[in-house]
Amino acid sequence: MNPSQHQGLDQLFADLLKQQNDSSSTLPPVHLWHPQKTGDMDMRIDREGRWIHEGGEIKRQRLVKLFSRILRLEGEHYFLLTPVEKWQISVDVAPFFITSATREIRGDEQAIVLNTSTDDNLVVSEQNPLWVDVEEDQETPIPLVTVRDNLSGLLSRAVYYQLVDWGHEVLREDGGKDLYIRSMGSEYKLGTLD
Repeated sequence: MNPSQHQGLDQLFADLLKQQNDSSSTLPPVHLWHPQKTGDMDMRIDREGRWIHEGGEIKRQRLVKLFSRILRLEGEHYFLLTPVEKWQISVDVAPFFITSATREIRGDEQAIVLNTSTDDNLVVSEQNPLWVDVEEDQETPIPLVTVRDNLSGLLSRAVYYQLVDWGHEVLREDGGKDLYIRSMGSEYKLGTLD
């Protein structure tokens, strides 16, 4: 996409992008914090985005939201950070869980807006790309999206199927078909139809 097309899409969906930027502008400056590792914490984020501490689910949504805002990925390890502490935690698939999707159609373009269980809103775009990995069985899709920085979110099954419903088929050179969804002028592959 050339810069003028990109700028035109940014103007067309300015309200959605502003909403996303407003929510990310209130995040703590985790990228500026570099304490030494304090230790490992018995904290895990499961496949459905539930935060488990010492075997029990954290039910207080405000606490979960706070933790999600001080999370950083370094290499393959996840950490909860403060300016003076750095605790390693474990994550089953992705630290965020996508619970809903909406589609905004304006003119000939569309934007896919995703929401996480921790109230993050994002527009699928070059900044927040969508991709699909597969489980070890090579059949079960693992649909993911970049939520912020290099932190990803797993799409719930319902959200993934909603995107599949909104998707369109693309014929490959070998005669097979792939399924894609378009958002903010870019195409994102959802899977193969053969």
